Amino acid sequence: MADPAAWPELEAAERERRRELVLPGAAVEARIRAGGGRLPPRLLALPLLQALELSGCGALRELGPGLAAALPALHTLVLRGNGLGPAGLGAVEGPGLGGPLPALRLLDLSGNGLETLPAALGGALDPAGPCAPGGAPAFPQLRSLNLTGNRLRELGPGLARAAPQLQTLLLSGNRLSALPGGLLPPGASSLLPLLSQLEAADNGLQELGSAIASLPALKILDVSNNELSEIPVELADCPKLKEVNFRGNKLKDKRLEKMVNSCQTKSILEYLRVGGRGGGKGKGKPDNFDKEESKKKKRDKRQKKDSGDGEQDKLEEVNKLMIKILHIAENPAPVVVKVSPIMKEVRPYIVGCVVKGMNLKQGNALKRFLSAQIKLHDDICEKRTAATIATHDLQLIKGPLLYDAQPPNELKIMPLGRKEIKAKDLVRQLQLEAEEQRKQKKRQNVSGLHKYLQLLDGKENYPCLVDAEGVVISFPPITNSERTKIRKTTCDLFLEVTSGTSLQICKDVMDTLILKMAELNKFTLENEEESVSDAESDMISEPVNSNPSQNAEQENSPLTVEQVRVVDMDGNLKVLYPSKTDLILVSSLLTIIR
Repeated sequence: MADPAAWPELEAAERERRRELVLPGAAVEARIRAGGGRLPPRLLALPLLQALELSGCGALRELGPGLAAALPALHTLVLRGNGLGPAGLGAVEGPGLGGPLPALRLLDLSGNGLETLPAALGGALDPAGPCAPGGAPAFPQLRSLNLTGNRLRELGPGLARAAPQLQTLLLSGNRLSALPGGLLPPGASSLLPLLSQLEAADNGLQELGSAIASLPALKILDVSNNELSEIPVELADCPKLKEVNFRGNKLKDKRLEKMVNSCQTKSILEYLRVGGRGGGKGKGKPDNFDKEESKKKKRDKRQKKDSGDGEQDKLEEVNKLMIKILHIAENPAPVVVKVSPIMKEVRPYIVGCVVKGMNLKQGNALKRFLSAQIKLHDDICEKRTAATIATHDLQLIKGPLLYDAQPPNELKIMPLGRKEIKAKDLVRQLQLEAEEQRKQKKRQNVSGLHKYLQLLDGKENYPCLVDAEGVVISFPPITNSERTKIRKTTCDLFLEVTSGTSLQICKDVMDTLILKMAELNKFTLENEEESVSDAESDMISEPVNSNPSQNAEQENSPLTVEQVRVVDMDGNLKVLYPSKTDLILVSSLLTIIR
């Protein structure tokens, strides 16, 4: 019989002060059952835990008390395919902290047995509780909620109050009869202002209410395979709606049904906008609808061509971008990064991945890519104080890689645009150049690498990433190596993000970088530009204007993102990126093939 007190996984996580923990359901099911169907109490001794996943464990019935107070930093909780019910989830609630899990940003409860939402998610409003009207939100940071594959019959306004920052709500495979139903009651305003993706396919929906138009950020709506007979005209008032799916419903209006089956989102919204309802044979629509629609399409096309706005439209419709994830088990030669123990005291956090299929050869594509990195460093990376990005030509890297730290007088690197030099001498050289800049410009501010030198103050050892041949390929937060420099011929890249403050910051930056790369690649493939040399591309500049030209075959080929494992020196997993819980915050902008 399994010993419910024996949890070597938790002992290792506590000893190594891990931020992420994945417990395979099949491996722990016997111990969960022996422990009364609850999470083990020892899990509550991991206050640094930021991400927890336990999936495929039918024996898990309850989370147990004290989870909120014990795991204040938890931002990702994946409990997919377990045996949880409303009573078990009710135990999420705990005293203090302004609500159950105030740092939580992603919650996946798909494939459980929920019939109603737990109180913590607004399933039952308690005037004294965190979900009460006017009270503090229970999940103030929650961005993504997956409730797919449960038995939910209704939603209440408590969810919107409990998670006001919600961006993605997945409800497919439940038993809902109306949407938004009680989620957005009549007269309610300012609820779910950021919700951009709403999926409720394969329910028993008989009504899609007009309140759906009160979701100002809605971009994607999927209510396929339901029992809808009409589509409200108010849907056309959603200002950002780009993608709708009504297939599998028996609409009364056969003309509208034809549009639905051919996925003509723009035509559907325009049809509703001019008066079509889907409530009969063209009820409310003008007789000359087809003629007017044709004229409008020609007019819009001509205006875009004349004004040059077509390029901007393509960049804004990033929800149609696509990437494919190659799992490490499917990769015959995955990249692995080993982390030296010394990094715990120097610069602890690193995340990596491989991106294949990037087009940097055409026109100013490389300039745009390098400019995007600079902007990310200034913005989300907070001028490299929060995190630093490094990009490499994958073909010039020999793995496995080692994330290490070396004394300044021993670390050697060939910085971008310079000859090989010791880190100590490079820093001194940059300091002299900075002083010269100040004298010439007669001001204290400096540019280029010089403005990051203060980030090394007081460091006895400098962080570096080293390849299998002992070559230093990056020296964060200062510079990459000339040896692995990105060029116009580069199409496969190794990306790294490092930080001295937070693993989650590394992941957020990487998510944003991948989204930007997909956007830039789509723009490049859709536009024809004259090629420029590598030397010209080394000079960062604004992108030039170009004329749109479709290339369907390339456009339909998504970027491939390969998972990279970060392990300790004994091979124990520290980070896997992208995991199932990554790229969630940009999922409404990307189609991700996993």
